[in-house]
Amino acid sequence: MTHAAHERARRPASTSQWPLLLLFLGLCYAVAAAGGAAAADAGSTYTSLDRPAWAPPSWLFGPVWTVLYAMIAVSAWLVVRARAAASVKPELAAWAAQLAFNLAWTPLFFAAGRYGLAFLDICLLLAALGATILLFRRRSRTAALLLVPYALWTLYAAALNFALWQLNT
Repeated sequence: MTHAAHERARRPASTSQWPLLLLFLGLCYAVAAAGGAAAADAGSTYTSLDRPAWAPPSWLFGPVWTVLYAMIAVSAWLVVRARAAASVKPELAAWAAQLAFNLAWTPLFFAAGRYGLAFLDICLLLAALGATILLFRRRSRTAALLLVPYALWTLYAAALNFALWQLNT
């Protein structure tokens, strides 16, 4: 890292950067709200499915996703803080793609009951998330690391999605 980069990293965020963090948080929680609206009865649907023994209780999803969405937003904010927004177009494109796949999953799985298509979507989400982590690592190691719990949870969710698909078709 160059001396200038170290200096940028040590400087506190200017007040003009806080609205950007709020924007990223807003985008992430809008995805959460849209998913919730698309599957208002997700809890009862989930409990009515045949589930593997390792499936988590339905109450766990809300708290986990609340924390993960905050981490997703902060990771993007850190990348943009590290460079001008115009110079992080590939990083933000990958970030937006993984968020779009994330948005599509809940309606596919819960509202449409398309477990196989939801599994394809979550696999594409994992690929986009992997690309995002690799691209983010070039700009901010912390930003990339913030996405690792999301990737691990999504990998677990993919395995659960696959198991539910197999058990309920």
